[in-house]
Amino acid sequence: MSESVSLPALGESVTEGTVTRWLKNVGDRVEVDEPLLEVSTDKVDTEIPSPVAGVIEAILVQEDETVEVGTILVTIGDGSAAAAAPAPVAEAPVAEAPVAEAPVAPAPVAAPAPVAAPVAAPVAPAPVAAPAPVAAPAPVAAPAPVASPAPVAAPAPAPAPVAAPAPAAAPAARGSHAGTSGYVTPIVRKLANEAGVDLSTITGTGVGGRIRKQDIASASASTAPATAPVVAVSPLRGTTVPMSRLRKVVAERAVISMNTSAQLTTVVEVDVTRVAILRDKIKGEFLAKTGNKLSFLPFFALAAAEALQANPIINATIEGDSIVYPAQENISIAVETERGLLTPVVRDAAGLDIAGFAAQIADLAERTRENKLKPDELSGGTFTLTNTGSRGALFDTPVVFLPQSAILGTGIVYKKPVVVTNDGLDSIAIRSTVYLALSYDHRIIDGADAAGFLVTMKKRLEAGAFEANLGL
Repeated sequence: MSESVSLPALGESVTEGTVTRWLKNVGDRVEVDEPLLEVSTDKVDTEIPSPVAGVIEAILVQEDETVEVGTILVTIGDGSAAAAAPAPVAEAPVAEAPVAEAPVAPAPVAAPAPVAAPVAAPVAPAPVAAPAPVAAPAPVAAPAPVASPAPVAAPAPAPAPVAAPAPAAAPAARGSHAGTSGYVTPIVRKLANEAGVDLSTITGTGVGGRIRKQDIASASASTAPATAPVVAVSPLRGTTVPMSRLRKVVAERAVISMNTSAQLTTVVEVDVTRVAILRDKIKGEFLAKTGNKLSFLPFFALAAAEALQANPIINATIEGDSIVYPAQENISIAVETERGLLTPVVRDAAGLDIAGFAAQIADLAERTRENKLKPDELSGGTFTLTNTGSRGALFDTPVVFLPQSAILGTGIVYKKPVVVTNDGLDSIAIRSTVYLALSYDHRIIDGADAAGFLVTMKKRLEAGAFEANLGL
């Protein structure tokens, strides 16, 4: 008996999805809730788990094919059909077996050799030095095939030396990362070879333990001499790769947003020394009590949520000829992933404290990178916060994505000499500072509105009075 698995509903507004990668093949056994395939939508990339256990009998939708919700993707048989399922699967390897024997055309040539065995003595000149050099590369190219005919070669003493290269080939395979478990992309494998990193020694941080480019970079950095900062050459140089579905969607939305709205950016500089002092003071206790590291981002998010309540036009949207002011502040948090930039939503942000923001940001970021978000968690945002400083940038001019009207970019927090005034006297002191850059839709938000929002945040952060908002 067989059961069909269809493309499930992946969100209220999601009507179709693209199969990006099958994680199982025909003939493979799958358990309940074990990932079957990866599907990409215009909101999220996600894994589809199997609702039943059994053997995969037929895959009905191929990779890169887009189908509507409810379309049958695969049929899975129960235990009774398990015996029948391997039949077609067995044919696939068998189909490859002849192909494998095709390269081993020398084997059929070797068959006449035994016939010529009686004449082998006179034909002693046959193993002329010419074949010998040619035979040298042959064992390198075909150690694996030779291994299987080994029993046939056993009677002949000559093949015995051929067995020696086989062990030599084994370490070579390990050196070329043949022992690595899981799928490794060609780019990652090439990068590992160039960096001299053994993939079998690396634990991947990607989905299902997959090794990513960042893992190679980290492994390479850990073994590189501290005194030799070398910039690695990207393996993408000189290549052409197709755009992912997510990149296509982001590109289309960015162009539509830029062509539809009137965008500009306002920037302020904020002295966050008091926040930095408070953070350093409590970060150990915060980690012990909440299990989350305390960064500057939760402070920025809380200050933004409060400023949105005081300046609701920044949180508003345009519907026809009307301006809609939402009753909640749902802050989208930009998260960088291997697939591209995604923005999961922290809902009802105005009701959260520092611990609440830290927990939600950490959870959403982790599940976004592991491809475990639900599509609805990427919709409904009214304002976006992007941490430009995570990569060391002072600030940028982020792009507003419709239907939202504004996005806030936070730069890196860094120390510098600043003129400070105490009791009417100026002096120079080392302060922790950050740039806040607000991009907004000038159709409904004026420069004064943007400045008002930023100054509200600036005053809140410079005061640094967050002790009552820690949530510890």
